[in-house]
Amino acid sequence: MIKLHDKFFKPFISAKQIDDALQRMATEIADDLGDIVPMFIGILNGSFMVVSDFVKKYPKPCEVTFIKLASYEGVKSTEDIQRLIGLTQDLTGRTVIILEDIIDTGNTLAEVHRIFKNENVKSLKIATLFYKPEAYKKDFKLHYVGIEIPNKFIVGYGLDYDGLGRNLPEVYQIKQTQHMTNLVLFGPPGAGKGTQAEFLKEKYNLVHISTGDVFRFNIKNETALGMLAKSYIDKGELVPDQVTIDMLNAEVEKNADAKGFIFDGFPRTNAQAEALEKLMDSKDSQINAMIALEVEDEILVQRLLGRGKTSGRADDANESIIRNRITEYYNKTAILKEYYSAQDKYFGVDGVGSIEDITERLSAVIDKL
Repeated sequence: MIKLHDKFFKPFISAKQIDDALQRMATEIADDLGDIVPMFIGILNGSFMVVSDFVKKYPKPCEVTFIKLASYEGVKSTEDIQRLIGLTQDLTGRTVIILEDIIDTGNTLAEVHRIFKNENVKSLKIATLFYKPEAYKKDFKLHYVGIEIPNKFIVGYGLDYDGLGRNLPEVYQIKQTQHMTNLVLFGPPGAGKGTQAEFLKEKYNLVHISTGDVFRFNIKNETALGMLAKSYIDKGELVPDQVTIDMLNAEVEKNADAKGFIFDGFPRTNAQAEALEKLMDSKDSQINAMIALEVEDEILVQRLLGRGKTSGRADDANESIIRNRITEYYNKTAILKEYYSAQDKYFGVDGVGSIEDITERLSAVIDKL
């Protein structure tokens, strides 16, 4: 991850991928042109790296020059393209190939065609290293395309964000979710996880997503996912991970402007942890930490037996059931502890003491993320 000005960018296209694309384009153009000596024209500022590396790979004689057009302000493509520096060569009867770094809306391309309309060239072809088909709004043909990319802002390899990033040898994509903290909160039954989640979500302006609550909501409201989950539950079968992930995705989408999320009750297996990582990656984010409240078994048993006197829950009133629940928790979370520890994302926090003291310990971990 890199930061340019106020924006964060994540790795997107490697230098090797760029090199391979340019080599393929150079070979393809040379094969198409045969013995014709082309005039390659780069569009400054962005295309200087593309042109430089491309012509080194071009296997036949060629000429090279540049023109300059204003086409970007910040991260948005502007509608007003102005010609800044014109051509000095006579291009009458020549085969001209425009070498672009990127084509998105096609506004620059429209200006290029306007410029060359009166140059009496024999042939005008367009070659671009990067192409955003979702953004392209024009009807001009693109003759050679190196790499098709999504409609997201990129920097590197000649492309900049307000002047920075052109010198990077690879390409980075803007991280749309700029500041987000996502936590997996774990704790054995009776650790006070629910209580702490309420404090943390208020303190850090996070959204608390309890898998149990999400399931109950979807089933009660008979959503498509809720009915699907219920069909498995009614048959005594486990609900597939993908159904749970789809429910969580819906919750994340409902809170697209959130500062982050506290995931409670999910994941419980490595496969679920990987699925959650993929979900957050699709949102340009990630899981920052798994925080587990650690409490001795005997304290947990006494807490739950005490809670059972007022909660009305049968599983809080039976010591044997309580101990089985605690054992099941450790059996399930041991694997996840290894999973997140391998990424330096596991943090165990002492869950014994006053609510305020425990909140303070959790906050000390979160503040360092």
